[in-house]
Amino acid sequence: MGNFGVLSVPYFLAVFGMTAVVGLLTSWVDRKVTARVQARVGPPWYQPFADFAKLLGKETLVPEGSRQKGFLVAPLVGLVGVALGAAVLVSGGVLRRSGFVGDIVVFLYLMTIPSAALILGAASTGNPMASVGASREMKLVLGYELPFLIVVLTVVYKAHSSFKIDDIVAYQGQNCMFIGSISGIIGFIIAVLCIQGKLGLVPFDAPEADQELMGGVLTEYSGAPLAIFKLTKAMMLSVLAVFFAVLFFGGMRFVGIGILWSIIKYLVVIVLVVLIRNTNPRLRIDQIMKLFWGPLTALALVGLLLARFGL
Repeated sequence: MGNFGVLSVPYFLAVFGMTAVVGLLTSWVDRKVTARVQARVGPPWYQPFADFAKLLGKETLVPEGSRQKGFLVAPLVGLVGVALGAAVLVSGGVLRRSGFVGDIVVFLYLMTIPSAALILGAASTGNPMASVGASREMKLVLGYELPFLIVVLTVVYKAHSSFKIDDIVAYQGQNCMFIGSISGIIGFIIAVLCIQGKLGLVPFDAPEADQELMGGVLTEYSGAPLAIFKLTKAMMLSVLAVFFAVLFFGGMRFVGIGILWSIIKYLVVIVLVVLIRNTNPRLRIDQIMKLFWGPLTALALVGLLLARFGL
């Protein structure tokens, strides 16, 4: 780690603020596209900010019999995890000047923290519905991580086995975007579905399942802790969209015409995620596990094999 820009406090705070704002705006795009799909007008652009501020002003209710420290600390753990992940990703995938060897591995670890925080928080409440949600969240993580890691390994292999984010971006700049290959297309399809799982969106929203579990992992949360969880999810949506662009679209560059091109890449991923969420039914947790560990893992391995032959 020659350049530790990701550990600089001013840099971290700047990335955190930027990711939070972009994440909330992205959640507005999500809601707006969803409304259009359902023939509604949708909320104004500032609605996610107003909702976040409103939740911050609400009273925080702690369930009787819960493990209070775990219940209250969990949202902060998830928020810090996604913020650190954003710092690592922006450093290597956008700024391309202060990444470090293995930063993609660090990023992947950091992006599992929000899910772990959900499990910790739900398990601390003592609520049966939340406990079922925590159990489903654990199974969901075990399900999507395997094919997702294989896809990332495929990209790493195609980039001359480099585990450095800016090297992956640079390789695509010198050659072609990974989406332009057969293995890249396969990885693209699998990664989109895995991102749905990471975000807990339909068809993989079994851990929350409002109609079944009354919110599942978030059942007992209110006020500021719920606001933090909502912000974390919004930030994850924006961070994973950027990571998607890094893996398959050659990264993002906010200079000259690159600004427009980067925005287009970002919005393509967001709109695709939103459309999948609004055109599919929820799957049961056993169906989710069979899908991720069965066809998707097998397809991911095929993609890795094709990459071995330069396809």
